Amino acid sequence: MKYGKNLLIAIDQLLNAVCAGYPDETLSARAWRWSRDGKRDWPRSMLDFIFGANHCQESYVSERVGRQRPPELRTQ
Repeated sequence: MKYGKNLLIAIDQLLNAVCAGYPDETLSARAWRWSRDGKRDWPRSMLDFIFGANHCQESYVSERVGRQRPPELRTQ
């Protein structure tokens, strides 16, 4: 990953933690979980509209397989 993208992900995770979310999860992945679990759908809809269809689901999958981690720590 490039430095700029890593920095944006870190800021995203910080914002999620400040909003009482998991510290190693992005807002997009959290929005997907909320939508999937029937809690609230508007954050996913808004983020998918801004960043493209399926953005939140792809972010969730990326978190699940650990794409943001160093290669030796990834699960897949």
